[in-house]
Amino acid sequence: MSRSAIVVGAGIAGLSTAWALNRRGFDVTVIEQGPIPNPRASSYDEHRITRYAYGPWEGYAYMMPAAFAMYDRLFADIGARHLSPSPVVYFERGDSDWYEPVKRNLAEMGRWARDIPLADVPDRFPMINTEGLTRAVETEGGGVLFPIRILTDLVVRLGNLGVRLIPDTEVTSVDPDGGVVVAGEREFRADHVVIAAGAWVNRLTDAVADRVVASRQAVMFLAPPPELASVWAEMPVLCDLGTESGTYTLPPRPGTRLKVGDHVFTRRGDATGDRIASEDDLARLMRAAPLAYNDFDRYQILEKKVCFYTVTIDPSEEFQVRPWGSRAWIQSACSGHGFKLGPLIGDSVAAAIAGERDPAETTRWAAGRMTKPECEAFLTPMTEAAAQ
Repeated sequence: MSRSAIVVGAGIAGLSTAWALNRRGFDVTVIEQGPIPNPRASSYDEHRITRYAYGPWEGYAYMMPAAFAMYDRLFADIGARHLSPSPVVYFERGDSDWYEPVKRNLAEMGRWARDIPLADVPDRFPMINTEGLTRAVETEGGGVLFPIRILTDLVVRLGNLGVRLIPDTEVTSVDPDGGVVVAGEREFRADHVVIAAGAWVNRLTDAVADRVVASRQAVMFLAPPPELASVWAEMPVLCDLGTESGTYTLPPRPGTRLKVGDHVFTRRGDATGDRIASEDDLARLMRAAPLAYNDFDRYQILEKKVCFYTVTIDPSEEFQVRPWGSRAWIQSACSGHGFKLGPLIGDSVAAAIAGERDPAETTRWAAGRMTKPECEAFLTPMTEAAAQ
C-alpha cells in the first residue's frame, strides 16, 4: 500500500526530507509559502560553510562523515557536485574551549588539525589583523557549499521524480494526529506530515516554542581591495573566534562574492518581516570586521543582507527534531549549521517515519547528545546506504 507524506517548507530541510521519503516509496507533497526555491528562505544563499570541526559540540562533529557521504549521494542523484572542498582556518584571540575537542575529534575521524605559526600568518593571510591573535589553526575536511544551486537542482530532480511541489501557498494549520494540513483554501491529507518551516516553525506549532526562537542575522557581501583580489580567490574558509572580532568568512568562488557574517545570535525578529539590513542589524558586524581584517574600510560593501535562523533560546544550539502528535514530525535546525546537515537529518527523519529508526533515538542523535560509538551505530545503516 502506498504511503503518503506532506512536507511543509521547501528549504534544504524540507526538500531533503522529501527526497529521502521519495526514495523510500512515499507519495510526497511539498508545500511552500513562497516560490520554490524561496529567496526569503533561510537556506537561500550564495555559499555556506561545511566542516568537521565543531569545538565543544562533539556530537555534531561525529555526524559530519555521514553528512558528507549523504551530500555525495545527493550530488550523484542531481547530477552536479555543488561543493568546493577547502580547509577551514580558525583564528583565536584569547583563551577558549574550542581547540582541544577539535584536535581530538578530528584525530578520531582520521583528519588533522595543525597549528599555523603566528609568525607565518602575515604572509599566508595578509588580510588578517594579527593584533591580539593567540592561535591560528588549520583543519582538514571542509569547504563551501553552494545553496542556491543545490536547492534549484534538487527542486528539478524532485519534480522529475513525481514529487508534488506547491508554491505560494501558506500553511495556516496542521492537525498532527489527523495528518491534515490546511493551506490556502485547500485541505491536504497524508499519512505523515513533516514541519520543516525554518524560522517560521513557531507560527505553525507551539511544540518547540519553549526551545527555539527566530534570530535575525546580518551578513555582508564585499569586494576586496584590488591588490588582495587574487589572494582572496585562493583563500580557504576563515573563522575568527575572538569575543569581539568573531566572524565567519567565505571566500569568493566562481559565481559567488566574498561574504562576511556575524555568528552572535540576536534571538529577535519576525521571519515574516523585511530583509533590509538596518544600521542596528549591522552594528556588531561593523565593529567586529575591522578587528578581524586589516584596512576593512577599503572593502567595498556590495550588499547588506538579513537572513533568519531558528536558534535555541539557550546557548546549546541543539537541533529540535521530534515527533509531534501521532502523524507529524518537527524538523527545526538551529543556527547556520542546518544547511550542512540538511540531507543527513532529512534522511534520519524519513527513516524514523518509515520505521527504520527509533523516534526517541532520532531526537537524541539530532540534538548532538550521542557519544562517538553511539553516533556511529546510529548512522551506520545510513552511511552504508549512501555509499551504495
